[in-house]
Amino acid sequence: MSTIAANYPGHAEASATTTNPVTRVTTILRLTFGLVPIIAGADKFTDLLVNWDQYLSPAVAKMLPFAPHTFMMIVGVIEIVAGLIVLIRPRVGSLIVCLWLVGIAIDLITTGQYFDVAVRDLVMSVGAFCLFTLSGKNRE
Repeated sequence: MSTIAANYPGHAEASATTTNPVTRVTTILRLTFGLVPIIAGADKFTDLLVNWDQYLSPAVAKMLPFAPHTFMMIVGVIEIVAGLIVLIRPRVGSLIVCLWLVGIAIDLITTGQYFDVAVRDLVMSVGAFCLFTLSGKNRE
């Protein structure tokens, strides 16, 4: 079977691409930073994973012209869109997710609690930036 596949035009190029560690890592990061925001964004409407409203800084909540839960649903839509952008245009989407995660970490720090989650989000922003770097202008 490998003899037949080896003689098939394009097999060597396809094989080299799928075994390239950079391509594999880029794919893993793309799926991670595409799917996780979509899932977290959708959960803003159901609160199955967590009550997301608790993570909103009281200072931010006071500035809102509507209920904090409404704000979190808007956040959910933004996260879903950001995740879709990562899946479609990883270079652009990963930078959006990177900056979004930094913003979330800043919000969490201003609550005076959830520092562990803030650190996690900052680390995830580094991963999103790595996807931005790996995606490069020539790789989209």
